[in-house]
Amino acid sequence: MELVEELRPGDPTEIGGYRLLGRLGEGGMGEVFLARTASGRPLALKTVHRDLSQQPDFAERFDREIRTSDRVRGAWTVSVVDFSPPGAAPQWMATQYVAAPSLADWVHRHGPLPVPALYCLARELAAALVTVQAAGVVHRDIKPANVLLGRERPFLIDFGIARGVRDARYTQTGAVIGTPGYLAPEQATGALAPAAADVFSLAAVLVHAATGRGPFMAAGEELQLPALLYRIVHDDAWLDGVPQDLAALVSDCLAKDPALRPTATELHQRLTATAAGRGAGEWEMLVPTALADDIARRENELARLLTPPPSPPVPAVPVGPPAAPSLPTAPAAAGAGWAWSRGQLLAAAGAAVVLAGLAVFPLRLLLDGDRDRDGVGGGKASAPTSTASAPASVAGAAVLPAAWEGTWSGTGPGTPDADGVTRARTGAFSVTVTLNSAAVGELVGRQVSDVKELGSGRNLGCTEALELRQVGRDSAVLVAVTSHPTDRSATFECPRGNLYVLTMPQADRVVLESEGAQSVGAPEVLTRRD
Repeated sequence: MELVEELRPGDPTEIGGYRLLGRLGEGGMGEVFLARTASGRPLALKTVHRDLSQQPDFAERFDREIRTSDRVRGAWTVSVVDFSPPGAAPQWMATQYVAAPSLADWVHRHGPLPVPALYCLARELAAALVTVQAAGVVHRDIKPANVLLGRERPFLIDFGIARGVRDARYTQTGAVIGTPGYLAPEQATGALAPAAADVFSLAAVLVHAATGRGPFMAAGEELQLPALLYRIVHDDAWLDGVPQDLAALVSDCLAKDPALRPTATELHQRLTATAAGRGAGEWEMLVPTALADDIARRENELARLLTPPPSPPVPAVPVGPPAAPSLPTAPAAAGAGWAWSRGQLLAAAGAAVVLAGLAVFPLRLLLDGDRDRDGVGGGKASAPTSTASAPASVAGAAVLPAAWEGTWSGTGPGTPDADGVTRARTGAFSVTVTLNSAAVGELVGRQVSDVKELGSGRNLGCTEALELRQVGRDSAVLVAVTSHPTDRSATFECPRGNLYVLTMPQADRVVLESEGAQSVGAPEVLTRRD
């Protein structure tokens, strides 16, 4: 079975500058594609059906989904990478892609999780819920299909109908919002869903993971929606097959009265103690062998899809008298292709940024290594002069040329004119990158960003250890393998796995290219400091 479906006739091959590689799924809201950045980073790109886009209030709702998704940043959620500018058709949003099956898919094909993995899953999802609620968000659609069983940890995804805890504008009286079978009673009756509704839904998901069914249906049973909603509101949950100590906690979470349910923090504390008593260790060590094999197959297929096709062979040049020299391309024209792509990226970023008020400011950079930098419509003679010599190699591995070694720094304007709600108001945004001699696959240095929030003076920057991923003629690609707040006393989390590209168009000058809109206010150029 193919894990990624081929594109269908009529599907676009590119959206928002991201090449589409296949289809991941579709639903009532739209379609989801596997896409890649120019650097080869995989994305899940979600598009919206055109008829929905034409509804008068849909643009606001879609914008709210982006804002909500980006507010929730943690180890158990996928990050928003980019999204469509206003007026785009179709509207779209790109997030981190996890090559893993959903809990719904896995249980359907293989049955309930083994007990150690079940307890670990419960603990990890409770930690995810703590992160969600700490961001002031109610997910409102926690279900097995929205849990991905990743290699390192499970992920909670799809905040499409989430809302702020105090935001009642999007709840309609009598409207059922969520997925039947995993709804809290207050959702089933169309009432305002508080944060406790997510606790109820999470408990229902754990019943599914333990038994292969929801808490209000027998195995293999099919019910009409009214009958199912009646059971959720009035009947006791069926917990046969759930381990006894877990069943007691799940029962508390499935209380009809939201006030009687434990909070997400209490749930996490109790599940941590229960999992420890069961000897449940880290998720990565408890993943069933069959699940690990499934993930490996998905990762291999992803690697195949991300690998660009081989370049056609270059025809041999016949031996003979030298040909007449061709007309050189003007230097201004030679740089036009680079300037246009850079301007296009920055224009899209400026038009589309919607970030959380206290969002962290790690520098996110897009590799442009797939683009020919030798000039536009001409030969290499028209390319800008670069001191970045061709990469050497050690034991077959490319190494960073000596011209790159040293400390590079720059300062950007920050975002002093931001509204302080959708994006933090910050002052000068400084970035320092230190590079050492290293081969591809080795640690090459670190990146430190300092950005002060105006008013509070908090440093929202991150410090990352960098691994050399790729070396080109005049470019280097780096990936952050560790990340923590530059201010060690800060309590926010810094994303891991950010990709960086640096290009050296001339001596002692390194140019950065931003991925999506995450780096607004950062410097565009770094200069040698030592």
